[in-house]
Amino acid sequence: MGARPRQERSRGGRHAPHRDGTGGRIVKAGLFFEPGTLPPETEQLRREVRDFLAVEQASGGFTPVSDSWVSGADPAFSRKLGERGWLGMAVPKEYGGAERTALERFVVIEELLAAGAPVAAHWIADRQIAPALLQHGTEDQKQRFLPGIASGRTLFAIGLSEPDSGSDLASVRTKATRTEGGWLVEGTKIWTTGAHLAHAVVALVRTGPAGESRHEGLSQMIVTLPDDGVEIRPIRSLDGGHHFNETVFTGAFVPDDMVLGTIGNGWRQVTGELAYERSGPERFLSTALLLRLLAARDDADPRVVGALTARLWTLRQASIAVAVQLSQGAAPDTEAAVVKDLGTRFEREVIDAARATGVHPDLASADPFTRILAESVVRAPGGTLRGGTNEILRGIIARALGVR
Repeated sequence: MGARPRQERSRGGRHAPHRDGTGGRIVKAGLFFEPGTLPPETEQLRREVRDFLAVEQASGGFTPVSDSWVSGADPAFSRKLGERGWLGMAVPKEYGGAERTALERFVVIEELLAAGAPVAAHWIADRQIAPALLQHGTEDQKQRFLPGIASGRTLFAIGLSEPDSGSDLASVRTKATRTEGGWLVEGTKIWTTGAHLAHAVVALVRTGPAGESRHEGLSQMIVTLPDDGVEIRPIRSLDGGHHFNETVFTGAFVPDDMVLGTIGNGWRQVTGELAYERSGPERFLSTALLLRLLAARDDADPRVVGALTARLWTLRQASIAVAVQLSQGAAPDTEAAVVKDLGTRFEREVIDAARATGVHPDLASADPFTRILAESVVRAPGGTLRGGTNEILRGIIARALGVR
């Protein structure tokens, strides 16, 4: 059955979870997870992806890394995926996509993530910019950007967070001021993943008064790169890697035809996109490679490995349920927040279990377990921050359950 409308699923009050007698759905006030099943035909696709990855890795095409959707950027690898129709999978064929289902896309990305493949270059464009363009973009914007996203040749970054603002998007101070033929953007975005590789950044900017809710007067704009009015400053990770950036706009001109959606509707557009950002398998598979290596060790506690594997499977089922709802046009914002909160905590527990073996993490080690453990430790702090801090997410969940 399809997802219930949001208004039916957001009644206040504290209620115990229950099964409603319609196929095993688990319902709680404000939460709705209907178990999803991957169609049998996706198994052939899964085998194709695994075979491709095995050949690529054996030939030196990539070295598996932890947290590969952030730290593993390889534009050439992204183009290989595009050639196989594994990017823009849900994009209609008229815009260069494969016009396949959300669950087929799920199969492809979980295999890529589990293998530690370098998918970071195209990740944001494929995960949330393509759906945003399909939902809010003009016909010209769709024709201009979607074929490049599907081929892996057009990369995007997204500008949401700002210095001193944390996860409070309502406090956005980057401004777009009206000028002849468009807008002039002034301000700073931070943690703009992959901006140094991107051909465009979608920025959330203030175009009008905040209003009482502070959610009014926000808009999304597509800023093409490079641009004389945009400076991209690298933010180095603890291991010296360059994934994040500070992006400074100093009078960057955005023509009217590069406004995404409707002026003043930015808050609603962005919050709709966050379900894509928070619910995917990347939220619990960033340490999947580490868990697999841990399970193969004689010094791993089998009870701990078993418990972690069971939780991984549960998180996967929840993520599939959200993917189904998104494909049906629903807005499972709360369910996505649950997946992200539980998933990032799970990833930290995988690291703790790996460290319990007594192995000392070493980024330069030739031993895969030792190296992947080190990568996971170094990159773990970002897991509970990107896409909204866990504290923010729990607030969203509490409001939906009527306890806040």
